Amino acid sequence: MPNATVVVINAGTSETSSTAMLLSQIAKSVQEAGDNITCTSINVRDVAQDAMTALVSGHKSAALQEIEATLLNADALIVGTPVFKAGASAVFMAFFQALDNDLLIGTPVLLAGTAGSQRHALVVDDQIRGLFAYLRTYTTPTSVFAAPDDFNDPKLRTRSARAAGELLALIRADVRGTARNTTWDHYQHSYGSASDTELSIDLDSDLMRLATGNSYNAG
Repeated sequence: MPNATVVVINAGTSETSSTAMLLSQIAKSVQEAGDNITCTSINVRDVAQDAMTALVSGHKSAALQEIEATLLNADALIVGTPVFKAGASAVFMAFFQALDNDLLIGTPVLLAGTAGSQRHALVVDDQIRGLFAYLRTYTTPTSVFAAPDDFNDPKLRTRSARAAGELLALIRADVRGTARNTTWDHYQHSYGSASDTELSIDLDSDLMRLATGNSYNAG
């Protein structure tokens, strides 16, 4: 297996949060299951204000632009959020909503979440998976959720290992490369998206001539 970079995105509120602990365990499982895996971390709380500013003003800070460059080239992601009031944290949602819509096309993603009780166990699959479907990623069939008691349960390590194996399968199959190399032109792209890696826009089409005030060719 060639060298692969997995970016771990932590939306926990502190370095020692339960979300950080869970993501660390999952990342360890990924590295144990595969060779030549490098894991790097992004703490969402460090750019929470930047993400909110981007949403309300459209301006992306240098820190956010650097993160986008990292994610554009990532072979896979492990993402985790604490659950508050039966939903993903606000900073988690703001972070991903601020990113370019085309940035993660085809990227394998392992989803994880933590909460104070098992009552929130379905939030990861019920809410967060839909966000990554919109971003056109490949999410692993297994997500990982942990309440406080789960950290002492061997089943959590088993589930983490299963999800890690699924993520590695997607990396080895190069689903990201295939999606971007063979189907990129079939996606509906935003103008100037994904660092201008989308196909160039045909400015001589009837629609673009109409939009720029030039004559429309009815045929």
